[in-house]
Amino acid sequence: MEAKLKAVLVSLFLSSLLFSLVSSATTDGLFRIGLKKMKLDQNDQLAARLESKEGESLRASIRKYFRHGNLGDSQDTDIVGLKNYMDAQYFGEIGIGTPPQTFTVIFDTGSSNLWVPSSKCYFSVPCYFHSKYKSSQSSTYRKNGKSADIHYGTGAISGFFSEDNVKVGDLVVKNQEFIEATREPSVTFLVAKFDGILGLGFQEISVGNAVPVWYNMVKQGLVKEPVFSFWLNRKTDDDEGGELVFGGVDPDHFKGEHTYVPVTQKGYWQFDMGEVLIDGETTGYCAGGCAAIADSGTSLLAGPTAVVAMINHAIGATGVVSQECKTVVAQYGETIMDLLLSEASPQKICSQIGLCTFDGTRGVGMGIESVVDEKNGDKSSGVHDAGCSACEMAVVWMQSQLRQNQTKERILEYVNELCDRLPSPMGESAVDCLQLSSMPNVSLTIGGKVFDLSANEYVLKVGEGAAAQCISGFIAMDVPPPRGPLWILGDVFMGRYHTVFDYGNMRVGFAEAA
Repeated sequence: MEAKLKAVLVSLFLSSLLFSLVSSATTDGLFRIGLKKMKLDQNDQLAARLESKEGESLRASIRKYFRHGNLGDSQDTDIVGLKNYMDAQYFGEIGIGTPPQTFTVIFDTGSSNLWVPSSKCYFSVPCYFHSKYKSSQSSTYRKNGKSADIHYGTGAISGFFSEDNVKVGDLVVKNQEFIEATREPSVTFLVAKFDGILGLGFQEISVGNAVPVWYNMVKQGLVKEPVFSFWLNRKTDDDEGGELVFGGVDPDHFKGEHTYVPVTQKGYWQFDMGEVLIDGETTGYCAGGCAAIADSGTSLLAGPTAVVAMINHAIGATGVVSQECKTVVAQYGETIMDLLLSEASPQKICSQIGLCTFDGTRGVGMGIESVVDEKNGDKSSGVHDAGCSACEMAVVWMQSQLRQNQTKERILEYVNELCDRLPSPMGESAVDCLQLSSMPNVSLTIGGKVFDLSANEYVLKVGEGAAAQCISGFIAMDVPPPRGPLWILGDVFMGRYHTVFDYGNMRVGFAEAA
């Protein structure tokens, strides 16, 4: 009994210490939530691609998700349904229950529900890799039981509603409705660095019409002003990821004055946006106006295909899969051909050169090992990674050409031509990391002011060292009317420009980040 008591006391001490480290309230009445920044890695990108059914692009998947039930008109595209949290880099910690159970969440202005994994999640593998809410261990838990499910662009979660106190920094929101997720059937949530999502959007898009955490902060008088703001630290060498400030704006987080625009449609933090410029030249697409959403739940900047294609052409971007395919051909093409000519088993060639492992019948990628394999200590199977897949395609293509007695030069040329035709499953495009200094600025017009982004700000680096890739921060996504054409401004934009979400005046503001 004494040992158990000591364990409980130690746990409570560590919990209080943790919260004191990640949050603070000062005499200015602002409540600051420290954000952690995670680096993007190739396994994240791979998982995102695997989630895309049969390799279809993000802009194709947009047509599958529409609002339903309390979320509005059936012909109005549901942006929550498009979200791909594999790109998210910024996380913070919250506590649910009494004493608080700690969870790492994405503070997401592009959705409105709070959800975390439940201790009652028995049959979804991702739940075993994340913290789980245990209602039996909270003295302030209140049963609800209403079922809930949320569909995202790369997966879905389902479960049921519960109510409990939610600790966000030094603020305690009482009787907050949230979702206990009992099913997370998605690779996204398996490899994700976060446990759940805390939505900061409007109640209009809240599943189950649940009152968002932010609404209750205001209603319960926990904040000085009905305003919250994001400062995202984009300096790669800094340990500090940034801050989410509730109750106002920290003057140390920005330079100059904010440019404010009114929220034009509640649900998302949506506003009107003007023209898009490339190297100072207008694209013409948004001359008549476009809509935009400030979305902290993604790192990317998504827009209409016509404009993104112009941007990616100007910065020399190519399809990620095409580039990976060409890299494999350049490094291993002749070796693959020599092995085929020596009558090596085609199924074993990619494992022989180290791009795959061989499971007895075929090559298998080494990027992500399966959970079953981990438990069995078996490293011979797993999920295909991009290099392995490219190698296997090259083997097939080269075989067909060798049967036609083509020359080595013609075979390599043919395979590279096929690489060019490979689509990018999630719409990403790669750029040459060595050419950033020569890439043009891309600018967005908001509230009559031009907001510039340089290549260092709109290019995302994935991985480290020689294996690093540079990914264009722009992806194509065509949202049909009445909501579209639409731009989604994620961390690529919010990192460059300090963003204020003014709930009291229904407006969004942007200023140069400090």
